[in-house]
Amino acid sequence: MNTLAVGGLGGQWFLAVLMIVLVSWFVFRYLIPQSWKEWRAAGILQAFIIALYAEMYGFPLTIYVLTAYFGVDIPWLHLRGHLWSSLLGLGDIGAMAEMVLGYAIIFAGIGLLAAGWRQVYKAQKQDKLVTDGLYRYVRHPQYTGIFIAVLGQLVHWPTLLTLILAPLIVLMYWRLAVKEEREMLKKFGAEYAAYTAKTPPFIPKGNAWRSLMRATKETEEEQDGAARPVQDGRGDL
Repeated sequence: MNTLAVGGLGGQWFLAVLMIVLVSWFVFRYLIPQSWKEWRAAGILQAFIIALYAEMYGFPLTIYVLTAYFGVDIPWLHLRGHLWSSLLGLGDIGAMAEMVLGYAIIFAGIGLLAAGWRQVYKAQKQDKLVTDGLYRYVRHPQYTGIFIAVLGQLVHWPTLLTLILAPLIVLMYWRLAVKEEREMLKKFGAEYAAYTAKTPPFIPKGNAWRSLMRATKETEEEQDGAARPVQDGRGDL
């Protein structure tokens, strides 16, 4: 079977490596692990990224296992890598819908990760507890962003390895959040205790998801505004 045909599945290892490098660079630009626990959690996330793109463009292990050992009829075409559509028999339209939905979730998660990093970085420079903006709705918006992006990838391009790694990512970042909160409680005391009492760690209360996404957009707009050169009233600088 020629997997290198137009629209074929697998064999594009250069593209796989390129995507792994680009996505890893973007993610770790905002995570910046320092402690051993941070590096361990980041390592699981890195394994997820490698497993995802190695199958998406390199060798489709999941489809191989399903077709060779379970008798599932899945053509080795790239579009059939959108497994939910293939397994449910939704055809090309279902595959496209799965891709669009997956990417929408992924970009929402990435936006939240980046905006959360910007806000906490600014607060760290001022050495203060941040409880507004994104942090008004969840205590760890960066980790919520990671979880959302991982969910989006599982919608967009699920594989056996990423399905195994996804709950490990949640577990590792939950444990990291617990460690960070102990340190914050020592530093800020009753102020942080009051904050944790009213703010959930990862999942916003009730209908606050929309407010969280709005706060993400506002944080990005503030960053864009700060990055623009200020005119002096006489035109361009």
